[in-house]
Amino acid sequence: MSQEIAVIGSPEFTTGFRLAGVRKCENIPDEEKDERLDDAVESTLADDNVGIVVMLDEDLDHLSRTVRRDVEGSVEPVLVTLGGGAGSGLREQIKRAIGIDLMDEDE
Repeated sequence: MSQEIAVIGSPEFTTGFRLAGVRKCENIPDEEKDERLDDAVESTLADDNVGIVVMLDEDLDHLSRTVRRDVEGSVEPVLVTLGGGAGSGLREQIKRAIGIDLMDEDE
């Protein structure tokens, strides 16, 4: 069974993904993120058809502590954030997805 990519964010953020063929998009206007983002993320994480969730890094600040912990610890689906300090964030995402740190020089 193949899994899909889901994108969560403002309509401006999700539009490009829709044009690229992503079918699962949760549009949350900026002024509604504090009220609606937790529910959108929780329902997306619970969807067995979703393998990758894409969000803006800055949107993580709008999540409650509990949902943010769930998102950051999620292996399937894996969360990919765009924007912000991508270097260390990408490293952590890869480590979480495959279970090892490929960039660790001690190993």
